Amino acid sequence: MPSLYHQPLCPQSRFIRLALAEHGVEPQLIEERPYERRREFLALDPAGETPLLIDDTGLIVPGAVTIAEYLDETGGVALGENRLLPSDLAGRVEVRRLVSWFTQKFYGEVSNWLLTEKINKRFMTNGGGAPDMDLVRAARANIRYHLHYIGYLTQQRNWLAGDKLSYADLAAAAHISVADFLGDVPWDEDETAKLWYARVKSRKSFRALLNDRVPGITPPAVYADLDF
Repeated sequence: MPSLYHQPLCPQSRFIRLALAEHGVEPQLIEERPYERRREFLALDPAGETPLLIDDTGLIVPGAVTIAEYLDETGGVALGENRLLPSDLAGRVEVRRLVSWFTQKFYGEVSNWLLTEKINKRFMTNGGGAPDMDLVRAARANIRYHLHYIGYLTQQRNWLAGDKLSYADLAAAAHISVADFLGDVPWDEDETAKLWYARVKSRKSFRALLNDRVPGITPPAVYADLDF
């Protein structure tokens, strides 16, 4: 059984948990808090970031994008028409472009600030404390144009990158889910984006994420509501 080092509300980890579930792979989940800088974890990957996958051969695969590529290379063809990284060149480019958008741009402008300020600081022994509300407000402002972009894409396509579900949808939904857990998604901003998220959220692969909880934080009722 492969092992996945993750944080329950780390959006990059959630992306890979969704990808693994869509591939039919059930890993051993090992919770890791990267800000603790554990020597044992740093020995596996000096970057010290989640997620990190160790496969059945002992191969260490660090980082969400690398893991997603690894899963496609080792099991993508077996998914047939449900492959999460298309077989055609243009499709692969578009999926990778959007995965980069959410794992880098959305993370840097929304997820990282919300996760750090509203969750991680609660548990940090060094550098913790009260959230910086200026950063939280900036994240709340930034998420609006990301929602509108999702809405724009899904008005033109069946899914974010094209006709079929792909890594782009999983990456985007993983990041949105963290903000949704914290009650920071203005769902009244874009109905098309909301309908797209409801479709991803209703998939079997999403169930484990909806059951995640963090001590001291209660998500809003809409978080686990498939008909929100």
